[in-house]
Amino acid sequence: MGQPTGFMEYKRELVSDRPESERIKDWQEFHRRLSEEQLRTQGARCMNCGIPYCNSGVLMNGGASGCPVNNLIPEWNDLVYRGLWQDALDRLLKTNNFPEFTGRVCPAPCEGACTVGLVGDPVTIKTIEQEIIDRGFDEGWMAPSPPRVRTGKKVAVVGSGPSGLACAAQLNSVGHSVTVFERADRIGGLLMYGIPNMKLDKNVVKRRVDLMAAEGVKFVTNTEVGKDYPANRLLEEFDAVVLCGGATKGRDLPIEGREAKGIHLAMEFLRANTKSLLDSNHADENFINAKGKNVIVIGGGDTGTDCVGTSIRHGCKSITQFEILDKPPLGRAPGNPWPQFPRVYKLDYGQEEAEALWGQDPRQYLIQSKRFVSDETGRVTGIETVQIEWKKDDSGRMTPVEVPGTEKFWEADLVLLAMGFLGPEDQLLSQLGVDRDARSNVKAEYGNFETSVKGVFAAGDMRRGQSLVVWAINEGRAAARECDRYLMGETQLP
Repeated sequence: MGQPTGFMEYKRELVSDRPESERIKDWQEFHRRLSEEQLRTQGARCMNCGIPYCNSGVLMNGGASGCPVNNLIPEWNDLVYRGLWQDALDRLLKTNNFPEFTGRVCPAPCEGACTVGLVGDPVTIKTIEQEIIDRGFDEGWMAPSPPRVRTGKKVAVVGSGPSGLACAAQLNSVGHSVTVFERADRIGGLLMYGIPNMKLDKNVVKRRVDLMAAEGVKFVTNTEVGKDYPANRLLEEFDAVVLCGGATKGRDLPIEGREAKGIHLAMEFLRANTKSLLDSNHADENFINAKGKNVIVIGGGDTGTDCVGTSIRHGCKSITQFEILDKPPLGRAPGNPWPQFPRVYKLDYGQEEAEALWGQDPRQYLIQSKRFVSDETGRVTGIETVQIEWKKDDSGRMTPVEVPGTEKFWEADLVLLAMGFLGPEDQLLSQLGVDRDARSNVKAEYGNFETSVKGVFAAGDMRRGQSLVVWAINEGRAAARECDRYLMGETQLP
């Protein structure tokens, strides 16, 4: 512990963002970087407490408390404080394959469980994490490190999102020959096409994929296993298979008028936008354009925020975001104590940009959509809604109850449905014949990860349901460990 009183002497300092008026004109990342002096000062705020709740990674009250990949946070905070960046990188990579991803898109449950947060503002863990790995790439420390010996075992990883990449990296590190299958034209899954470029620059993803390829991982794109590549062939050609396809079946809104043109699932909108951006800088116009339109986003989570930020960059006329839940409190509620993840009100980047343009947060709370309205050509023109209250039903469950007299019509030329995901798609799983749980996810016990089909494992959102990138990395690493044990009879993987 470099400075025992650092948490009392120094204030929390966050990375400043580029001004909203500037950043909405391009698709570049909007976060700036702190100076080395600032970062070392922030590292000094870490208490190195006896029980580091920040790296606990447990589920508490429906959310993560602490880091799900159990990052050795106090250790690398201290090393950064002392200016030992390469040592800090070594510590960070012991637990997290991709800190450049989590440092950018993770909601930082580690900070919610930081002990300093009991008496003040938590340590800026996420910012320090990203800087350690970015510096590692900048300084050339992130060189390819292929395994010295190959085992002769072949493993197929289906899906190249965070769980698939983490699994592939771990299995390759112990000498297995790993092939990653991806149905899209670029590797990365959710990281590539689910998260907009201004939040996660795709060069950051490509940089990591190129490093993994140099270490011996084989990537196969434009190949949907179960369609272009039959499942039985997968079982015949590989010694083991790990399913990391994600929970990609989007939640729809089957209310009256849903067939109207101009209503899209959020991922249709986000995926097409990023692909067109990367292919042609939008010159090909192969995307759903929000320019000049009144846009309504239904869903208040991260995906909804990404729809808001993307629509603003297109040049939408207006933006409104519907949230069926109540507005969170400004501080922790009595039922949400430390070290639980803090469920408090905040402005994410998309809402900040909307507020800068139109003077208010675009979110409307406790609102339920009742009917889509369209014109004579079948194109959506608006949504009829009603306000709701959450009340307990006879069984004690909280259910939405409509408030009489609160009906309202909202003008809309484009509606984006960002209400989460229902589970994995069916074709491959049906071909393999793996058991499914009650939520349609692949049935595989956490800690073991093997499905009902021998030699076939599952990890990430495909197994646990929609979750955080950091949980996907956790599961990809753990599934790799169990897959290695299955292949070799024992394992050295953490």
